[in-house]
Amino acid sequence: MSTGIPVQYFLVLATIMFFTGIYGFLTRRNLITMLMSVELILNAVNINFLAFNRYLYPHKLEGMFFSLFIIAVAASEAAVAIAIVINIYRRFATINVEDVNEMKH
Repeated sequence: MSTGIPVQYFLVLATIMFFTGIYGFLTRRNLITMLMSVELILNAVNINFLAFNRYLYPHKLEGMFFSLFIIAVAASEAAVAIAIVINIYRRFATINVEDVNEMKH
């Protein structure tokens, strides 16, 4: 069965997204951009699940179910993380990671 787009294109896109997310998580000091980087990593994993499901098992839906589960976990993780970031900003008036030492006291 031919879909027109080779699986390598999806894997290259997912790899670029994954390593962009890793780079953003390791180099940024803002909590919101770090959260966006984690979301980018999770979306790269979703692309891999869907691509492998489509090309290896086109009549099964396991990759789709895993992706829906990851989307649900990412949405709940984002909601909790944004609530934590808002509370940190209200208390310390900053969301930079370098200021974590002030939070320990």
